[in-house]
Amino acid sequence: MFWLAIGIIGFGYFIGDGIKNFKNHSTSHLTDMFSDEKPKLIKEKDLHYYLNLSKEDAKELVKSYPSVPHLNINGSIYYPAEKLDSWLASLDHD
Repeated sequence: MFWLAIGIIGFGYFIGDGIKNFKNHSTSHLTDMFSDEKPKLIKEKDLHYYLNLSKEDAKELVKSYPSVPHLNINGSIYYPAEKLDSWLASLDHD
């Protein structure tokens, strides 16, 4: 009986929270975290995630290939995703 009461309380909480945010479309949802939309710019610290490399390998790639497409904005390095993908594809054909 105790677990049933806990379940009903939890159910009520989540339903109430959902109703409270029903018309507020600007709130983030769990589905936003798993969207397939690619980022337009990749921060330097996240490059290794994007390329699926270790941090050391990503740093070595940038060091070994100074032609990697990048932007320097206020001292921060960003990599345009589309240009980076094209650049990596061109490496395969060399």
